[in-house]
Amino acid sequence: MRQRLAAGVALAGALALSGCFRLIPPSEAPGPAVPAQPALIESAAMAGAVRGPSVAALNFTPGDAATALASFVDSCPQLTAREDASGLTRKEDWHGPCSAASTWPQGEAREFFVHHFETARVGDGAAFATGYFEPEIAGCRTRQPGCEVPVYAMPPDLVRDWPADVPEAGRQGRAPLGRFEAAGSFIPYYTRAEIEDGALAGRGLEVAWASDPVEFFFLQIQGSGRIRTADGEVIRIGYAGQNGREYVGLGRVMRDRGLIGDSPGQYAGSMQGIIQYLRDHPDEGRELMRLNLSWVFFRELNEDGPLGALGVPVRRESSAAVDPRFVPLGAPVWLDLDRDEADGLWIAQDTGGAIKGANRFDTFWGAGEDAGSIAGGMSGRGEALILLPKGTVERIGRR
Repeated sequence: MRQRLAAGVALAGALALSGCFRLIPPSEAPGPAVPAQPALIESAAMAGAVRGPSVAALNFTPGDAATALASFVDSCPQLTAREDASGLTRKEDWHGPCSAASTWPQGEAREFFVHHFETARVGDGAAFATGYFEPEIAGCRTRQPGCEVPVYAMPPDLVRDWPADVPEAGRQGRAPLGRFEAAGSFIPYYTRAEIEDGALAGRGLEVAWASDPVEFFFLQIQGSGRIRTADGEVIRIGYAGQNGREYVGLGRVMRDRGLIGDSPGQYAGSMQGIIQYLRDHPDEGRELMRLNLSWVFFRELNEDGPLGALGVPVRRESSAAVDPRFVPLGAPVWLDLDRDEADGLWIAQDTGGAIKGANRFDTFWGAGEDAGSIAGGMSGRGEALILLPKGTVERIGRR
C-alpha cells in the first residue's frame, strides 16, 4: 500500500527516517578471505515448512476470528486467481475454504478456521512484528488560506521509457520513469523541489490540499492516509505512483549532520525529534525535506480502509504486511508475541519494502491517535504459524 519504501514500518516510517529501510552490507574493505556463504533462502519452500499444532489448539477469540474471516473473504478473489510466490500453495487449494467462507456465519468464525485449515511453521517460526497505521492530517477539498499544500494525482506525462543514449543492449528490466521534453528528449521527472515550486500547478491534478507541509511529507512516506477537513469530511487517499526520483532517508542525513542524536542539546533521534526540528527551523527544514527527491502521487479511495498489496482494504487489528515469498498473500497467520495486543489471527494482505524474510510481519492498527501510538511502539517477538488449507502441509512434506 504505502510508498513502502513502505512498508510500513513502525511509527509511520520511523525506520525510513533513520535510513533503515534496506539492509546495509558490511564494509568491503580488504581483509581475510571470507568463507563461502550458504545459498540465500528465497522462499518458504526453500526455508522449509513443517506441520504445527492444530488450529483448535491455538488461542484466539471468537471476535478475533470474526474480523479475520471478514478480511479473508475480501482476499479470496485474489487467492484463487494469483500464483503463490511462497511455493506453499496452489490456486486450487483455496477454492474450498473461499467457497465456504462466503456464506459462513460470523458468529461461528472460529469453527471456520478450525474446520478448513491446518498450521505450518516456516523455518524456525521465530516471528518479529512491527506496526503501521493510517495517518490523518488536516486539509481541504479546495485551496484556501492556510490550506495550500497540493496533493497531486498521477500526472499523465509521467511515463516509462528509455533515454535515447541507452543502447538496446542495456535496456534490461523495466524502463525508468520520466517525461518527454517538448523537443522529444526523454528526461527524469520533476524532483520534489521542482514540484513544490509549481512544476505541476495549473493542470487540475489536485486531489485535495493539505494544511501542513511537514505532515504531508510524512504522509507521503507512509504512502496512504486520511485528510480531515474543517467541516469534518474525511478524504481517504492511497498511493497512486511515484516520480521515479531518489528516496533519501531524512533521519540519516540529520544524524550525519549532528542535528539529531543522543548528545545534550541535540534533538531526539526519533520521528518526534525530527518533526520538532523541522518546525523549529522551517527554512532549514524545507531544504532538508527537498533532499528527498521522491514525490508520491495519490488517488482518492472510496473503500472502508486503505488498499493493501492485494488491492483490498486493510483493516485494523486484522491485516498484516508480509514478504509474499514466505507467506501466501491472503492467507491467515497466527501470532503469539511478547506484545499481547498483537496476538491472534491476522490476514496477509499487504507488503512492505522493509518487510523481508520468513516470519517478518507488519501489523496494521488503523487510524487515530491510539493507532499511531500502538504502531509506533510495536516491536514484538514470538512465534508465527501460517494457516494453510487442509492437506497442503502433507503435500509440501512429500516434495
